[in-house]
Amino acid sequence: METMIGIIGGSGLYDIDGLEEAQWQDVKTPWGDPSDQILTGRLDGVKMAFLPRHGRGHIQTPTSINYRANIDALKQLGVTDIVSLSACGSFHEDMAPGHFVIVDQFIDRTVNREKSFFGPGCVGHVSVAHPTCERLSAACETAARAEGITTHKGGTYLVMEGPQFSTIAESRMYRDVWGCDVIGMTNMPEAKLAREAEIDYASVAMITDYDSWHPDHGEVDVTQIIATLTGNSEHARGLVKRLPALLGASRAPCEHGCDRALEFAIMTAPEKRDPALVAKLQTVAGRVLNGE
Repeated sequence: METMIGIIGGSGLYDIDGLEEAQWQDVKTPWGDPSDQILTGRLDGVKMAFLPRHGRGHIQTPTSINYRANIDALKQLGVTDIVSLSACGSFHEDMAPGHFVIVDQFIDRTVNREKSFFGPGCVGHVSVAHPTCERLSAACETAARAEGITTHKGGTYLVMEGPQFSTIAESRMYRDVWGCDVIGMTNMPEAKLAREAEIDYASVAMITDYDSWHPDHGEVDVTQIIATLTGNSEHARGLVKRLPALLGASRAPCEHGCDRALEFAIMTAPEKRDPALVAKLQTVAGRVLNGE
């Protein structure tokens, strides 16, 4: 199987450098339009696809992003591995602005988003006990450290609805009671949908601030965040450039089963499935729906 690395870029990251045969492509999906066109090409011989999560010019809010369309579009193009890059706040002094965290767990506090490709007429349940791919996350960690980025292995990402930042009471609860490490607004339902689409997923949290819990830093300041984003974005580009050499052009099946997540997930009997929904699911679930 041929590797195709999909990069979903968060705040401050709207393209990637050095792609050969680079072109922006329109991709239509049965779930609506993705956030933007998708930039495709090759980097060191490996296929790449880049999607700006908020759209170029940052036009989508964390809630208005069409996460289902984004994941479906990447799957249509043949993406096998998604690396999510996102700006986050930190709940720990030693996870400072400018550091990266390789996320391995999430707490989903979003409430206004479509979180599954499945629904009435075709019910599916996938496990997200381990929501990120260990193999892909290890490659991201290696790339980040080689780039000279202070990197923390493992962390719990609290995903809030937004677009407002946390109150001080919320921030203290997430930190002191729930034990979270970073906070952001975009990795859910993105990670859940990637799992339903059988795409390996890794999350790199790029820290911009200390949220509002920190007594010496006060409330989140957007000016401060934007300043830190500039440095983080340059580091992120360096991380991305190192991934093709680490992942390689040919790809074996995921040893953790991320690319076979739907093997026993669909519960609805074939004769009871809604044909309209089954048609919409062909890109993300056709492998199992068609008995492949």
